[in-house]
Amino acid sequence: MKELLVATTNRGKLKEIEALLSGCVERLYSLADFPDLLVVEEDGATFEENAVKKARSAAQATGKPTIADDSGLVVAALGGQPGVHSARFAGVDATDADNNVKLLHEMSAVPAESRKAAFRCVVALCFPDGACRTFSGELPGTILFEQRGTGGFGYDPLFYIPGYDGTLAELPLEAKNAISHRGKAMAGLKEFLSSDSGLKARQ
Repeated sequence: MKELLVATTNRGKLKEIEALLSGCVERLYSLADFPDLLVVEEDGATFEENAVKKARSAAQATGKPTIADDSGLVVAALGGQPGVHSARFAGVDATDADNNVKLLHEMSAVPAESRKAAFRCVVALCFPDGACRTFSGELPGTILFEQRGTGGFGYDPLFYIPGYDGTLAELPLEAKNAISHRGKAMAGLKEFLSSDSGLKARQ
C-alpha cells in the first residue's frame, strides 16, 4: 500500500505501528498531519465500535485509507475494567502515570493469584467509501504490585508476562510487537493487505 493514515496522536503507538507495518506501507500519516480534523468521541461500548468510528471518520474526511485501533486493559478482579475506558481510567485528562496509580489503588487488596488480566486490541481499516474491516488480538498476563521497566507506554510497566519473566515495559520493542495484542491484530491487518482480497479492496 502506498499510503495509510493512522488515526492516532499517541507517539508511542505510532512508533509501534511503524515497526509493525514496515515493508507493507510506503508512507504512514498520523493525525498530526491533519490538525484540522475533528476529534472523534470514543463513546462506543466495545473496542470494535470505537476503532471503526475513528477510522471511518478520518478516512471520509481525508480521502485516505485509515487505520485506527482501540485497545485496553481488561482486569478480571475489576469486572473487566478499565476496558474501553483504559486511556481515561483516572479521568478525562489522565496521564499514563495517573492511570497506573489508580489501577494499583484499585488492585491493592487483590492477592497475587487473582490478578489475571489481558490486553485486548481491535484494529479497524476503513476506506473513504465507508467500507471497513476489523482485526483483533489479545495478550494474557497479570498485574504486578509495582511498576517495572521504562519502555512502552500506558499500563505496560504493570503488565507482567510469565512466559517472558518480565513486563511489557521491560521487553525490547521487537519482542513486544511479536507477542502483543496490538501486534497480533496488526499481523492480521498486514496479512489482509498482502492478500488478494486486500489488493482488490484497495483498487
